[in-house]
Amino acid sequence: MLPTATRAPAAGAVPATLVATVIFLTAVAPLATDMYVPAFPRVSADFGTTASAVQLTLSTFFAGMGLGQLVGGPFSDQRGRRLPLVAGTVLMAVASVACALAPNIALLMIARFLQGFGGGWAMVIGRAVIVDLAHGSQLVRVLNIVMGIGGVAPIISPLLGAVILQLTGWRMTFWTLAALGILMTFCTLFVVPESLPPEKRHSGGLAEFGRAAKEVLSNRSFVGYVAVASSAFIALFAYVATSAFILQNMNGLSPVMYSIVFAANAGGMTIAALVSARMAGRVPTRKVILVGQLIALAAGVAMLAGALWWATPLLVAMGSFFALMVAQGLINTNGGALASAEVPRHPGTSSAVLGLVQWTTAGIVAPIAGLGGEDTAVPMALLMIGGALLSLFGLLVLARPHVHSQRKESA
Repeated sequence: MLPTATRAPAAGAVPATLVATVIFLTAVAPLATDMYVPAFPRVSADFGTTASAVQLTLSTFFAGMGLGQLVGGPFSDQRGRRLPLVAGTVLMAVASVACALAPNIALLMIARFLQGFGGGWAMVIGRAVIVDLAHGSQLVRVLNIVMGIGGVAPIISPLLGAVILQLTGWRMTFWTLAALGILMTFCTLFVVPESLPPEKRHSGGLAEFGRAAKEVLSNRSFVGYVAVASSAFIALFAYVATSAFILQNMNGLSPVMYSIVFAANAGGMTIAALVSARMAGRVPTRKVILVGQLIALAAGVAMLAGALWWATPLLVAMGSFFALMVAQGLINTNGGALASAEVPRHPGTSSAVLGLVQWTTAGIVAPIAGLGGEDTAVPMALLMIGGALLSLFGLLVLARPHVHSQRKESA
């Protein structure tokens, strides 16, 4: 018999312990990517394969994340949050063991897909628990706190990954992730309540999911905010996929120094997200997003200039990457929060759609970013600029505010 978690709080009340657990659950993506990224050159050498093949292990992980969220969100709308959440954390732990034991790059790709599926399943349900309990400006504030404090994961994980790489090998990274998956399972069992009572659940089935998906996708503002957050992912995961090669291979940083720079950039994203949380309810969220988009666009232009004319010097690359990550802290969670606010009747389905689009985008971008090889940053810079422009289009055109949505914009 499963342990009984604390009773679900009233809507609008989100206990600190629950927020902390959701932060832990949402840390699966940075933990499973950033701990592993410093090992890319080592994995490539061990398996005798190319940089693009190693980057495909990111793509399969991201594809799993997207599919896990697509399935997990609607499933939890039908069956409740708690037990499906436990299932996701268990799958993530088991798949991490499979990654650690993978004998070749092909099986590593498959195991990474399953790891992503379990992680995405858990992530979308954890987010749905928050959406069940918080609304309006509090939803924006709590989600930004989740991202801000959760930003500790991308700060710590590359450093931890580099230390593991120096002391043992890249496989120990996945044993560590398996242990964290088990810890996530116990946290879910003892902390997360059932936030979706039976009377609020949908009947389920493909027909119900199709109807709910059609409803959320027919909301133009929802689609716009999904575009805002997902387009920002283009630059974010181009950075994740290529920064190790740009900073280590092209500029000579060691794995440890690279991890320090990576952590500092993640710190910029964390600070930006926490500042954004403080501004929730005081400054219109759309304005915060716009500032982030303009910063991201400027970072992309600077990176492209550096790549075309100065062979991507270290200071240009580091400055552009830091600015990009600050912009992510202002765009991603705010865009997702405004998307959720547009379709409050379907928190699981809306989170699933958002997650699917974001992580599918990430999976497509990772190999594209490496098409130019290991000695150029031009594809990375173009993806940064393209992502910023598409995100601006989502905000200014698709999600253009209308009279009937002014009350939501006050969030």
